[in-house]
Amino acid sequence: MTELLSDDTRKLLLDPLIANGWTLVDGRDAIEKTFTFGSFVDAFAWMTKAAIWAEKWNHHPEWSNVYNRVTVLLTTHDVGGLSTLDAKLARKLDSL
Repeated sequence: MTELLSDDTRKLLLDPLIANGWTLVDGRDAIEKTFTFGSFVDAFAWMTKAAIWAEKWNHHPEWSNVYNRVTVLLTTHDVGGLSTLDAKLARKLDSL
């Protein structure tokens, strides 16, 4: 089962994500990032790839799409905050 990040693990996993544009969400134990693409089609194609990974790992982001931008919020609802699964999916989303 997935668990909340410990203080030590939190720093180790989140610092590189924050350096890569993810931000901590005020009022929630979550991270968020907005991805910008060349067009709506590019953004939607990226969302499709992201959805396949999210489904594979049974971890589904909160996200929204407006034209060429996709805003993604990650938190693990089952544990009430950030887990290793959030960091794993964030790294994958950055690599797509």
